[in-house]
Amino acid sequence: MRLSVLLCLIVLLLSLGACRQETPDSSEAGKTSLGRVHGTVVSPLEGSYLYVYKKGMDLYGPAYAVSEATGPDGGFSLALPPGDYTIVARRRENGETVGPVVAGDQKSDFIQLSVSGDGDRELSIVAPTKVGDSRRLTKQAEVTKTGLTGRITDADGNPVKGARVHVYDHVQMSERPKYVSEKTGPDGRYMLYLPEGGTYYLAARDKFGGPPKLGDLYGRYDKGTIEPSAVVVRDGEMLKKIDITLTKVW
Repeated sequence: MRLSVLLCLIVLLLSLGACRQETPDSSEAGKTSLGRVHGTVVSPLEGSYLYVYKKGMDLYGPAYAVSEATGPDGGFSLALPPGDYTIVARRRENGETVGPVVAGDQKSDFIQLSVSGDGDRELSIVAPTKVGDSRRLTKQAEVTKTGLTGRITDADGNPVKGARVHVYDHVQMSERPKYVSEKTGPDGRYMLYLPEGGTYYLAARDKFGGPPKLGDLYGRYDKGTIEPSAVVVRDGEMLKKIDITLTKVW
């Protein structure tokens, strides 16, 4: 009899201990709270994107977060962890979410924003139309006698339509491109005018802006070397047959 009572007490104590271990710690509940930024983009209303950058990020490179496109009322909403951010609204006439903002596109000023986890921030952002353009795309650049021409192909030698050539002045090619060509046509050919000669490094891709992603077509100009090969252009010289092969990023 005494043994049975003792066994019952042991089972009861173990059950109470298990229940105590499964009880969540309420102090962990608020550690993942997010602040919410919402508001309206005006002029234009619809089709704008809000780009969010953390402190120290390149404000013209890939963003930390991007909102959904604004609707007819211009409204947007983003949930962000507490911290300090720089935000900007952009709307491109071509409908793309990445790439340079050129004449005819819309862009707001850069806005400094602090977000806490215990409240909302409401903003009204004006994104005026950009007039004039310093971006050096081929069709906006002055026609000169200095530049590059060539053909963009895939790994099988087929022409790639819709690719762009990006021109850098550093071999690392980690900064923003100095010049960007227009999209290649069905024959894969491009022509890129340069304002001056110099030593350049080239990459080509089928997407515009941000680092290459899985599935993108990407390639660099090289002469069978691991590192990109430099292209030396003299003033007044139009270099021909500067061809680049693109492969799919895996």
